[in-house]
Amino acid sequence: MAAKRQSPGIKHVPEESLHDSARLEALFASIGEGVIATDEAGTITRINKSALDLLGMREHDVLHKPFLNTVISVHDNGKPLDAFERDIVRAFQTGKSVSARRLYQKKGGALLPVYLTVSPIIYRRRPIGAIEVFRDLTSEIENDKLKSDFISIASHQLRTPLSAINMYALMLRDGLAGELTEEQLTYIRTILKSAERMNTLIDTLLNITRIEAGSIKIKVQPVRLDKLAQEMLAEFIPTARAKRLTLTAEIPATIPAIHTDNLLVKEVCANLLSNAVKYTPEGGSVYLKLAETPQEIRWTVRDTGYGIPANEQKNIFLKFFRAENILDKDVSGTGLGLYLIKNIAESLGGDLWFESAENAGSTFHFSLPKNL
Repeated sequence: MAAKRQSPGIKHVPEESLHDSARLEALFASIGEGVIATDEAGTITRINKSALDLLGMREHDVLHKPFLNTVISVHDNGKPLDAFERDIVRAFQTGKSVSARRLYQKKGGALLPVYLTVSPIIYRRRPIGAIEVFRDLTSEIENDKLKSDFISIASHQLRTPLSAINMYALMLRDGLAGELTEEQLTYIRTILKSAERMNTLIDTLLNITRIEAGSIKIKVQPVRLDKLAQEMLAEFIPTARAKRLTLTAEIPATIPAIHTDNLLVKEVCANLLSNAVKYTPEGGSVYLKLAETPQEIRWTVRDTGYGIPANEQKNIFLKFFRAENILDKDVSGTGLGLYLIKNIAESLGGDLWFESAENAGSTFHFSLPKNL
């Protein structure tokens, strides 16, 4: 049988390739999150329906147009991000995926909060395009605000009865209602200790709601971190002695004063020292070090405590998280402290990170920029 002749100038495409192409096109179009593809010049080559719906655009608004000029990303104040701040540019420059929370400007000017991940398409060791996937954060932000509002209101409402409990317990302890027996005094001390713990929890919850609402106030002033470190260390000497812990420090007097928020720095350092003392068994040690680099001041708090299991370390800065290996120990906690101070550290322009091994202790690092 004679072979079927192909018309001149027409390239035959195998039916299997056409089928695969149609499947890929259907897959791209059906993805529930917004997806945009660009070529190596940053020109939009493909966009799915979800992305068009989220941005309030049509294909002719975006296809074959520069991504940076078409999909506008803005700061909270409405000012557009510069090109070098755009995540797609960073992905091209580094050759790595970049994820971030951003505000996109929809057609018509409305703002859309999104979480995006943009990945370069690498071919023969160079980027030939990029794929961005993004999702709408509107509902998530609204839910977080509702939760924060509830926590804030509940915390304020708890303060009134707690103040009354604390006041009357103090009056009983001081004998204003008659002399108490030693057993009764023990009960009163337990009430006062529990009230103090509740008050600390309320303060923590209120601080978290302020941070999440973006309303935390940073009061910048000159702070001598070496003196602050000495003060913080002195506060924990009685607790450390009670547990027979060795408490040592390396605090150079040459550490310069920096401009930062004194109270917020204290919050971070107090939490780190408190955790180190709390989660270190009797007879262990806690070490505090303050060091200077050209750009920052770094706090290091190292302990010989219970440590954090490797498979749980990724969760350590999540709200309400407590590692499994301390749940059966007689150690109280809310799982909020590290979440709080991680956010405070970042609000101050610094960072908080750690190294840890179960049953071998933990080392937490807190960095502060010299210029906030």
